[in-house]
Amino acid sequence: MDKGYHGAPCRGIDGTMDSASGNTPLNVDQVRRNLRISRKRSPGERTYSVIRMVMHGGHVFVTMVRRAKAMFLCLCYNIITLLAIKNRREAA
Repeated sequence: MDKGYHGAPCRGIDGTMDSASGNTPLNVDQVRRNLRISRKRSPGERTYSVIRMVMHGGHVFVTMVRRAKAMFLCLCYNIITLLAIKNRREAA
């Protein structure tokens, strides 16, 4: 779950989703705004969630290998997506 920077000042367009705090739920406008933001963010967020959760690529501790590991993770993500598409077509 992405908490963003709730409550921090914004320097540009504010794309951070609103969150309910304490006993104050979100009003209708805030819920609709969050829905619009999530529709825009969801295609890109899937890539990062698969790399983090499936391939455990959330952190890179050695800076010399950082770029090579990131490129390898992207390649692995593309292969996983390709296999998923292929399996979906074979099932249909």
